[in-house]
Amino acid sequence: MYEQVSHSLLNEILNELNPEIKKRDLRYFYTRLGANFYAIYSLFYQLYGHRNDFKAQAVRLVETLARQYIRRPDSLKKIDIDREKDYNWFLSQEWVGMALYSDGFAGNLKGLTSKVAYFQELGVNVLHIMPILKSPEGASDGGYAVSNFREINPRAGTLDDLESLSFTLRSREILLVLDVVLNHSSNEHEWAKKARAGDQQYQDYYYIFDDRKIPDLYEETMPEIFPETAPGNFTWDEAMGKWVMTVFNHYQWDLNYSNPAVFIEMLDIILFWANQGADVVRLDAVAFLWKKIGTNCQNQREAHLVLQLMKDCCQVTAPGVLFIAEAIVAPVEVIKYFGEDAVIAKECEVAYNATYMALLWDAVATKNAKLLNQGIQSLPVKLDRATWLNYLRGHDDIGLGFDDMDILQAGYDPREHRRFIIEYFTGAYGDSPAKGMKFGSNHKTGDARISGSLASLVGLEAALLRGDPDEIDMAVNLILLLHSMILSLGGIPLLYYGDEIGTTNNYGYREDESKASDNRWLHRPVMDWNKAALRNQHGTVEQRIFDGLKKMIAVRKGIPAFADYNNRELLHVENPHLFIFLRTHPKQPAHSILVAGNFDTSPQMLDMNTLGNRVYLQYHTMKDFYSGESPTIRDGKLELQAYQFLWLSIQ
Repeated sequence: MYEQVSHSLLNEILNELNPEIKKRDLRYFYTRLGANFYAIYSLFYQLYGHRNDFKAQAVRLVETLARQYIRRPDSLKKIDIDREKDYNWFLSQEWVGMALYSDGFAGNLKGLTSKVAYFQELGVNVLHIMPILKSPEGASDGGYAVSNFREINPRAGTLDDLESLSFTLRSREILLVLDVVLNHSSNEHEWAKKARAGDQQYQDYYYIFDDRKIPDLYEETMPEIFPETAPGNFTWDEAMGKWVMTVFNHYQWDLNYSNPAVFIEMLDIILFWANQGADVVRLDAVAFLWKKIGTNCQNQREAHLVLQLMKDCCQVTAPGVLFIAEAIVAPVEVIKYFGEDAVIAKECEVAYNATYMALLWDAVATKNAKLLNQGIQSLPVKLDRATWLNYLRGHDDIGLGFDDMDILQAGYDPREHRRFIIEYFTGAYGDSPAKGMKFGSNHKTGDARISGSLASLVGLEAALLRGDPDEIDMAVNLILLLHSMILSLGGIPLLYYGDEIGTTNNYGYREDESKASDNRWLHRPVMDWNKAALRNQHGTVEQRIFDGLKKMIAVRKGIPAFADYNNRELLHVENPHLFIFLRTHPKQPAHSILVAGNFDTSPQMLDMNTLGNRVYLQYHTMKDFYSGESPTIRDGKLELQAYQFLWLSIQ
């Protein structure tokens, strides 16, 4: 869009660019900059237009974009152009992800490179490597306390190792996902050290105060993220003699995005990792980017402006790169991280579907889909050119982010129901087979979250300990059912390493002093490659889970109806144990897939008469894509066995 004020400023900025930049061939860069500059200017002005140094900061911003474009390898520039032409490329049903720690999976980046064939064997083609940046020894929040945003942690390897891994992945058409921790740095970062030494420039990078007056105003409305291990939101720094905002942990200092220098630094870091080969950048803790007294300092409008500005800037320098919003917040808030009042994503193209994750765990505990059906109906419709990450668990705890109104609609009391879920997954309820632990208990509110591996939470660990073949079968079937739900709903399914072979809780974390106080390490395993080798031995738990997922992934990739074009319709059925929805081929609406899952431990009947004529009239021709068999339907009723799922073709 042409607008005189912004383009007059752009002309001034281009005239003032460093002469070394002006010498370069920047045709694509200038085209994209011109197309995006009105939006960039508008957002930058909304955030920082009140400052006397606005123009100087705007010049610095454009120079940052130009320098990173110049440094961008030609091979990545070609990918940018290809993805600009095929702009819906990431909505395809062919993408399947896995998240892992490089040290936990294979020791380091070199080890990870040697294991790439494992991902191909399973069918995974999106690889999220959790933080590999330099972080302190000991407590580092699993690598999310970064002490240098441009250096690889020596324990993980080197930039050369990452380049080798990136090349190997690209040659096998596997996308690389890397984290950039936007909200905070480690207190051992160079910026923090300079701030601690009294450098005002770097004290302005953080929220730093001489006394408790302003911190206390913030605390009036800010919740505690880790009330057990990190109560409060400010830490007294003895060396500096000041209070610093530390929302997550005392060693993680919150960055101050009201300072444009912070924004430009972090944008430069995003583009740096894009140039190292990241196809997707996972932006950590985006809900916390803007702090405002009198609010909960989450999901603020300015945080969205910061993300929109980052996306517009990235579109100039590296338009083939996607953003993932790591915002584990209520559905009405998470949908905003795609961008409001838009058709295409103007903030992040991908967001975690934490609501779906929590709803699936509710279905496991209750053995019914009442809240799952209700909660999915309340999930806002995403933008056309955006998608969800659907997952069962990740490196963090499992939060019970259900909407109280949905819980009431499902027939439960919100407080009592959350207590039941926590007791169920910590093994404190009746004969629950789950072996999880409470995490982040808040004794003021009674809230808590849950740690534990998928296999241990669904009862596989308990079944193996008892040596009960029927219980083992049930747990394996439940693991496959849950994965069938994230593979078919719509979006990019994200597996978590170890789940594909039924890895149980990692109790060894208690022996490590730096991890012992954080039970999330319960589900952050060191990959047991002897156990993984059992996937090749017929009849083992590992083989049944791995081959089941492998087949499921291969089948998914061949079903265009599983691409994510808002082509899902939830179907209401009378049986509360069943979760049923329809996926429609984006170009051939007559070709649909009926997805059915039974969350009960006993067989359940699906009355096909309740699904409408377009399904009922076709049921005699239905075939299950996963098993390859036609289901038996008698008197219009289909029986689903305990924890069975079906992907039924309808033409």
